[in-house]
Amino acid sequence: MNGELLSVLDHIEREKGIKREVLIQAVEAALVSAARKVVGRKTEDVTVKIDPKTGEISIFSGDSEVASKEFSRIAAQTAKQVIIQKIREAERDVVYNDFQNRVGNIASGSVHRIEKGNIIVDLGKTEALLPHRELPPKDEYRQGDRLRAYILEVKKTVRGPQIILSRTHTELIRRLFELEVPEIDEGIVEIKSISREPGDRTKIAVYSRDEKVDCVGACVGMRGSRVKEIVKELHGEKIDIVRFSDDTREYISASLSPAKILDMKIDKEKGKVLVIVEDDQLPLSIGKRGQNVRLAARLTGWDIDIKSKSEISKEAELSIGELTGIGPKLKAALSEAGFTTVSSVASASPELLMKVKGVGEKTAVKLLTHAKEMIEKSRWTPKATAPPRDVLAERMKEVSQKEEEKSSRLTQEDSRGASEGEAKEETETS
Repeated sequence: MNGELLSVLDHIEREKGIKREVLIQAVEAALVSAARKVVGRKTEDVTVKIDPKTGEISIFSGDSEVASKEFSRIAAQTAKQVIIQKIREAERDVVYNDFQNRVGNIASGSVHRIEKGNIIVDLGKTEALLPHRELPPKDEYRQGDRLRAYILEVKKTVRGPQIILSRTHTELIRRLFELEVPEIDEGIVEIKSISREPGDRTKIAVYSRDEKVDCVGACVGMRGSRVKEIVKELHGEKIDIVRFSDDTREYISASLSPAKILDMKIDKEKGKVLVIVEDDQLPLSIGKRGQNVRLAARLTGWDIDIKSKSEISKEAELSIGELTGIGPKLKAALSEAGFTTVSSVASASPELLMKVKGVGEKTAVKLLTHAKEMIEKSRWTPKATAPPRDVLAERMKEVSQKEEEKSSRLTQEDSRGASEGEAKEETETS
C-alpha cells in the first residue's frame, strides 16, 4: 500500500507538474482530517507523517501513535476527497505561478469555443480568455484556429486562475519582432518606440547598436520574409519600420514616410513641429483620417502639424491691412513705401522701417513685434496631436477638387483637340 501511494504521487508529479513535496503535504493534511473522525480530537492534537522514501504513514494523537487499521471506510473516503481537493488546489497554484511569471510574453493556443464574442483559448495546461475588446476589428476566428496573443493579466478566482489575453496591445508587436528577428532578441537591434492602431497600421522605430548591422534591413529580412510573417500573424496589419535617430529632423521625416518633407520648423519649448510639404504630398503625409501624422506624433513624442507649401505662402502674404496695433494712416504710409504685406514688414530692419514717414524707433520696434507675432500665430494655430477631422476633410476636399478640375480641363482639351482633328480630316477629304 505504501509503495502504491508513492507510485501514485510520482505519476501525479509527472502528469500535473506538481512537486512531490507539495503532494505529500496534501496527503498528510487529508489524513489528519480523516484521523479526527476516528480519534475525535482537535486538529492540533492529531499529526500525520509520511516517509518520503518508504511511503510509511505514521499517525499520532498527542504523544501516542494511532494504528492505521483503526481508520474506518468513512474516514478513508474523507481522506480521498481531501487529497483530490488538495491536488486540484496545488495544480491551480502551479498554473497561476507559471502564467504569472509569463505576463508580458506571448502565449500560443487554439480556439476552444466562442462565447458572446469572447474567445476561449486552449493553452494546453489550462484555458485563457481573449475578450472581444482585446481583438482588432479585422480579426476573425473559428473553433480550432491557432493564434498567438499577449498575456495581459493573470487573476486568482474561485474556479482557478483566469488568464486574460490581448491582440490589441502595443507590446504584442515588440514580442513578435523579438521572436522573428534574432538581432532584437540578442540586443544588437533595439526597438525604441512603437505606435499602433490595432488591425490597421503600426509604426515601429528601431536602432542598431552595431554600425555593421542595418536595423531596418534586419527587421524586414531577406525579401521581406521576417516582416511578412508578422503581418501574416496580424491578419494584414500594415507595419512601417522607421530608423531611429537622435537628429529630430531626420527622425520626424522618417516617421512620416512615405511622404517627402520640404522643410521643418521646430519649437522645442512647446514641443511642436511644423512640417512643410509639397501640395501633392499633403494627403500622403496626413494619411487616411489623419492616421499617418497621428501615428508619427505618438512614435516621436512631438506635436506635429503639417501644412502645404501653398498654405505657407498664403500665410506669408498676409495683407498689411491685417496688421494689428497701428492706425490707418501708418498702414497707408507703409503701403506707399512698398511694405504691402506683413511678411515684408517682419523681414525688414528697424532702420529701414524708420525711413517711412511717421515711423520712429519705438514705432519700428512695435511694427516688427506685431508682424512677427501675426506670422507666428498663423503658423502655430492650436491643434491636437493630429489636425481635427473637419480640417483634414477640408484639406482633402481642396486637393480632390484641384485634381478633378485638372482632370476635367485635360479632358476638355483632349475633346477639343479631337474635334479639331476630325474637322480637319473632313476638310481634306472634301
